[in-house]
Amino acid sequence: MKVGTDGILLGAWVMLPENAQILDIGTGTGLIALMLAQRSQTSLHPSKTKIDAVEIDEQAYQQATNNIQKSPWGDRLQTHHGDIQNFATTCSQQYDLIISNPPFFENAYKASQASRTLARHSDSLLQTNILQIAKQLLKSDGHLAVIYPTDLAYSFLNKSRNFGLWCDRQVNIKPTPQGSIKRIALEFSKTQFSLQETMLTIEESKHIYTEDYIALVKDFYLNL
Repeated sequence: MKVGTDGILLGAWVMLPENAQILDIGTGTGLIALMLAQRSQTSLHPSKTKIDAVEIDEQAYQQATNNIQKSPWGDRLQTHHGDIQNFATTCSQQYDLIISNPPFFENAYKASQASRTLARHSDSLLQTNILQIAKQLLKSDGHLAVIYPTDLAYSFLNKSRNFGLWCDRQVNIKPTPQGSIKRIALEFSKTQFSLQETMLTIEESKHIYTEDYIALVKDFYLNL
C-alpha cells in the first residue's frame, strides 16, 4: 500500500476540530490517521484528539498498527481490523469527524492480489455504506470528509442528501493548470451551510509544485 496523493491531500485539507473524536474508514497504512494526529499536536498543549482507524485487509491493518506504534502519537490512535459495517454495529462512540479515502474502481478489471482489490475496488465499501455510517455515527455538529475521482464525487454528492448530509466545503483538484479536474475532496455536515468551493492545482509543470499545493502539504514531506 503506497502513500498516495489522494490521502495526502485529504489529510492536509480537511478541517480538524480541536480535541476531536475521529473515525478513519479504510485507513490502509494509517496515513490519514497519522496526519491528523500530527496536525492535532501542538507544543503548548497536549492534544486530547482520539482516532479510531478501521481497516479490512489483514496485512494493511498490521502495517498500520506497526506504523502507529512507532509514531509519537500511538497513545491517541487505535487500529481496528474488520469491515466498517461490523465496527459500526457495536460502536457506541459519536464522532466529530469521519474521514475516508475510499476505494473507487467500480465494474473494472480487478487485481489478482486480494489486498489490492480490497484497497482499490468499492465492492466492500459502497458510497451508501459510508453515508449510512456517517448518518449513524456523526455528532450533530460533526463532519464527513471524502475524496473521489470527479464522476464518483458527483455521484456521492447526489446520494448524500438522502442521508441528511450537506456539502459545505469542496475543493476541485487539477494535476496541472491545463489539465481537467481529476479529484474532488468533499466535506459534509448535518446542517446545510453555504458551499465553499475552491480549486487546487498540484503542479505548474512536471515536478514543479504550485505554491498552494506546497503550502497545503509541506508539513508532511521531508522534501518537496
